[in-house]
Amino acid sequence: MLRLVTLLVFLVSGVGAESVAIPTMNFNLSAPDTPQQLVSSLNVLVVLTLLFLAPSMVLVMTTFTRFVIVFGFLRQALGTQQVPPTQLLVMLAMILTFFVMEPVGTKAYEAGIKPYIAEEIGYEEAFNKTALPFKNFMIRNTREKDLALFLRIRKMENPATVADVPLSIVIPAFVISELKTAFEIGFLLFLPFLVIDMVVASILMSMGMMMLPPVMISLPFKILVFVLIDGWNLLIGNLVASIK
Repeated sequence: MLRLVTLLVFLVSGVGAESVAIPTMNFNLSAPDTPQQLVSSLNVLVVLTLLFLAPSMVLVMTTFTRFVIVFGFLRQALGTQQVPPTQLLVMLAMILTFFVMEPVGTKAYEAGIKPYIAEEIGYEEAFNKTALPFKNFMIRNTREKDLALFLRIRKMENPATVADVPLSIVIPAFVISELKTAFEIGFLLFLPFLVIDMVVASILMSMGMMMLPPVMISLPFKILVFVLIDGWNLLIGNLVASIK
């Protein structure tokens, strides 16, 4: 898990860079004597900013978005308010994300980080080799329509290979593809529980019990149905299977 986080932070630190280089950090408060020192100080500021934003970037470069949105839809469909708690759903989404992304992270580590630590390759080559497995993963789970959208915005030609697609194009296209997929799954989750709500509401109206909130009656039935079909096992199994 720690290895995967390190890999993603390594990728985030080089997103959009033409010539990737890690500046050395010198915490000196004296004024710069040369332009090179000023550039180095600005590089340090950029790296610190990227590290601050890294957790958010990590989440959008993985399947976390899909998991957490689907779990949110499930809770809304069940109508259980704050059960399960938001923190628990987020942690479950993170655990599943690490489970799904572990093979990708291991491949990226073996291809890029490990030889870089052994001083067999340079930083730029290590970055490209580390990024490639993540690019392949994100592109496999990204619609061509979404990739084309951002290529048109940038007025870029269609790339010949996956390696030619910049991360600045792949990441936003991957995010909106994940959002669309999550909303589709959420819609399918809502349907059976919506049917239960409608049936309960119809029965209450036919009995003249219009003052009784239907959710008070339908909630136990929805929980019962979800438990009987082993809902968590079914949902998580299909969520992981939907990832290419």
